[in-house]
Amino acid sequence: MSVSANPGPSAAPPQRRVAAFFDLDKTLIAKSSTLAFSRPFFDEGLLNRRAVLKSSYAQFLFLLSGADADQMDRMRRHITDMCAGWDVEQIRSIVDETLDDIVTPLVFAEAAELIADHTALGHDVVVVSASGEEVVTPIAAALGADHSVATRMKVSEGKYTGEVDFYCFGTGKVEAIRRLAEQHGYDLSRSHAYSDSSTDLPMLECVGNPTAVNPDRKLRKAAAERGWPVLTFVDAVAIRRGRARHGSRSAVAGAAAGLGAMTAGAVAWRLLRRRR
Repeated sequence: MSVSANPGPSAAPPQRRVAAFFDLDKTLIAKSSTLAFSRPFFDEGLLNRRAVLKSSYAQFLFLLSGADADQMDRMRRHITDMCAGWDVEQIRSIVDETLDDIVTPLVFAEAAELIADHTALGHDVVVVSASGEEVVTPIAAALGADHSVATRMKVSEGKYTGEVDFYCFGTGKVEAIRRLAEQHGYDLSRSHAYSDSSTDLPMLECVGNPTAVNPDRKLRKAAAERGWPVLTFVDAVAIRRGRARHGSRSAVAGAAAGLGAMTAGAVAWRLLRRRR
């Protein structure tokens, strides 16, 4: 008769990983990331003056009152119509060359610190944005994020068709988050999400630790009703590419040298204090 060995405590399933999902515009940076590039696009002959003025006005409305679902849909149509026929590699080149001057000076210092805190705790940082992936991907890399998900435009023969392949907005963000959770083993019940907009309520509700950042009126009300923490980010600072990631690695290296428990405890306390 065969006897099964007692598996003991070591047979317990490993704890799943934790992620922190961040919206981009007005959560990590102080402007709309897409509309911020209207000037360099104009300089390269991709936009005329009327289009630049229209983008500037849209940026003003976005900063003044946020954007509800209808406004976001109008902005999406405006951007997709505007970029139809643009060369994809040219856009990537413009974004790469101007990123440090256009967007990274708009990063909220509080957001950069929060990213470093999550990384020090071993959490994956993920940027989830309705802006285009050509803009979001390099910004996420500059912030030291592990992954990013963004709106993806249809491309034919190296040019944008003016149609959307995947719209990373509303329930689309939830789909993307769940897909990443399956791929990387994230426990969404223990994960975190941060956003400024009520349009991201589905994203905030799909994790166990949602937080409103610079919330619009509707999100502030929802956060109060649900008992969610509310953070206010105000200090925009210039973050050079890779700075957030390098800082986080330094913290992790220091922990490995012998102060890991102390560092993790302090960071966890700071996150908890923010949530309260």
